[in-house]
Amino acid sequence: MKIHKHLVSEIVTALDEIFEQGFYADKVIQRHLKANSRWGSRDRRFFAESVYEIVRWERLLSHLADDNDLWKVWGAYWVRGGNELPDWEELDGLDPKEVIAREKNVSSFAIAQSIPDWMHERGTLELGEEWKDAMRALNKPAEVFLRTNTLKTTPDELIKTLEKDGINATKVSPDLPNALRLVERKNVFITESFKQGLFEVQDAASQMVAPLLGIEPGHRVIDACAGAGGKSLHMASMMKNKGKIISLDIHDWKLKELKVRARRDGVDVIETRLIDSNKVIKRLYDTADRVLLDVPCSGMGVLRRNPDTKWKLSNEEIDRLHGLQYEILSTYCNMTKKGGQMVYATCSLLPSENEKQIEKFMAEHGKDWTLLKQIHVRPDKEGYDGFYAALLKRN
Repeated sequence: MKIHKHLVSEIVTALDEIFEQGFYADKVIQRHLKANSRWGSRDRRFFAESVYEIVRWERLLSHLADDNDLWKVWGAYWVRGGNELPDWEELDGLDPKEVIAREKNVSSFAIAQSIPDWMHERGTLELGEEWKDAMRALNKPAEVFLRTNTLKTTPDELIKTLEKDGINATKVSPDLPNALRLVERKNVFITESFKQGLFEVQDAASQMVAPLLGIEPGHRVIDACAGAGGKSLHMASMMKNKGKIISLDIHDWKLKELKVRARRDGVDVIETRLIDSNKVIKRLYDTADRVLLDVPCSGMGVLRRNPDTKWKLSNEEIDRLHGLQYEILSTYCNMTKKGGQMVYATCSLLPSENEKQIEKFMAEHGKDWTLLKQIHVRPDKEGYDGFYAALLKRN
């Protein structure tokens, strides 16, 4: 494969922005693609894939290059892919034979799987031997799943519509009747069917959460950590756009994005509210038939989608999140009516963020609540993102 130096230079610049300047990988990639709108589809794909894969494997690649220099790290990535190293001065001193030899002698699991030592220690402590299988699966690129917007179409109709756009999709499973899986990764956001609001991009594990609440048309629902609203939109389609969803978040820009998505999807039962004080929550006490708490978490279940998380996360941050998660759970639960139901969910694999939080909650609030169900989803088992959800009923 012929490789252009200007394209690799752009990759190295993007990596510097991610590793040295702390920007998020997806935002960096978007910015570079926008700035280089003349690139053809092959160059765009090569750029995005290279950046993501180098971010994913950075620790291993630095080890193989025996150097933290980002040009050399790219060189190790290129050699590891079975390619010939270009004769560029930035790559002087990088010996392809040594790169290949070093990969055969990686004794550390943390280096081999390209994760920080603290993360390997924590994963092992919380999940035991199962941690290794989970981590290997988290290093494989994620598949793309779509959720059919049943307010506008059916899964069968959507499959046919996508075919006209040159996109092949198949049904996932009877348990997820509205989920589709792309046969190969394509940019679905430029399709006419996306612009018409016929689907949302949403992982299969994430699509399991809203159905757990048993939502029906006419319900009053609160999505308390709504973000950009993927689950709010899912619940609206389950409610056939009848009833009321109050979508809360601490970030106004996320709620604005949700409004745009709701318009596109033909949803008008969502009301967004910014959490700018505790009063916003207190005013909603005892008002909701269903409450969803998709709480802030480490994101340890979605590392394959956000590989830069492992370089930004720390033990201290996870400990901080434990406190925040429990504060949300023990305060926001009061928005549920008596007889109503609540789901606590995270995209983490760690028991300390998941069932341990529910155990603590039940120990303190057990007389008022019944734990009905818990689900664990893992990339090495179901093939979806790592996810946890607990369904509770207020007595």
